[in-house]
Amino acid sequence: MSGTSAMLRTDSPAPEGRPGAGAPARRAPAVSAEGLGKTVRTSAGDELEILRDVDLEIAAGDTLAIVGASGSGKSTLLGLLAGLDTPSTGTVCLGGVDITALDEEGRARLRASRVGFVFQSFQLLGSLTAHENVMLPLELAGIATARERAADVLGRVGLGARLGHYPRQLSGGEQQRVAIARAFAAEPEVLFADEPTGNLDGRTGEAVSELLFTMNRERGTTLVVVTHDLRLADHCARAIELEDGQIRSG
Repeated sequence: MSGTSAMLRTDSPAPEGRPGAGAPARRAPAVSAEGLGKTVRTSAGDELEILRDVDLEIAAGDTLAIVGASGSGKSTLLGLLAGLDTPSTGTVCLGGVDITALDEEGRARLRASRVGFVFQSFQLLGSLTAHENVMLPLELAGIATARERAADVLGRVGLGARLGHYPRQLSGGEQQRVAIARAFAAEPEVLFADEPTGNLDGRTGEAVSELLFTMNRERGTTLVVVTHDLRLADHCARAIELEDGQIRSG
């Protein structure tokens, strides 16, 4: 991808095979949204429409960038797709499961089993080492090999010699590497990343971007990225641009 026209490209899903034609059945998308909208009430009592009529399909293993100006609804859309928030209208499905039909407990269980997150602010626990930060969600999930798996994935992101270091002893780029390791250690089906290079300088951000996509290719994880960084967006196979709460098609 390159240039604005590429940033606006959207790919049509492959057509389904005709019954009896020997073509495999089309797999359910990893993530899909239909008629998605989000309206909130302001402190003045007015209604503010953040998203409206968003339709989207993301195939398993795909990489998608969500771009747009500040206030266009990017992070709101990510939160809805990930089940962190509920829409005012429309539906969201993760792996064929309608998460808008689930209560918060049901959405939390689904997120724990299928979804990983990387945030701009790293969100590491300062009282835990890098190793412990990656181990913690694995232990909470009851994974018996949490210690070994955490050490292995930290080695994969180049931090094998930093297992015992606390976040305050790590650079911003190293902290984001820990966050990426934590996200991939649980082997999620879908990884959502919200401005993962936003707090990093250009060179460090590029290194973190390369790592994110390398891990994505190795693990076969569907990757959905909200970003202002056009270099990061250019790494994705697809991109959509939000404008005034709607997808602007190219």
